[in-house]
Amino acid sequence: MKHLALFAMAGGLLLAACTTTPAEPEGDVAPAVESTAVAPAADVPVEPTADPAAAPTLDAAAPAVAKVSANNATEEELIAAFEAAGIANAAKWTDEVMEYRPYAADDLEFTTLREELAKYNPEAGVIDQIIAVLEP
Repeated sequence: MKHLALFAMAGGLLLAACTTTPAEPEGDVAPAVESTAVAPAADVPVEPTADPAAAPTLDAAAPAVAKVSANNATEEELIAAFEAAGIANAAKWTDEVMEYRPYAADDLEFTTLREELAKYNPEAGVIDQIIAVLEP
């Protein structure tokens, strides 16, 4: 996107340079040679923004991972959802989710499941990733 903006700006400058008429030199002064060549946008260096968090990212535009039912999803559906969410060992976690069914419909935080999954000492954030994919 930045390249497109730079290309458009370069094109605008080129157009402006071509449509203006230079002042006529006075006396016997030879006219200066003007260069109208513009470097391709790919050759123009792009400066990083001062605040990387302010720059849009592809992740911000990416759709959220679809949620699946912790109580009713098939093994294949759970594995696919966990893999789509980037959860390592999706098959292992699917087995654990299925083992402790059913889950209370009013427990949106999956308190019981969190306690059961914690017994396996997963890496930090894994339980939250799993719960983020599930709905009662």
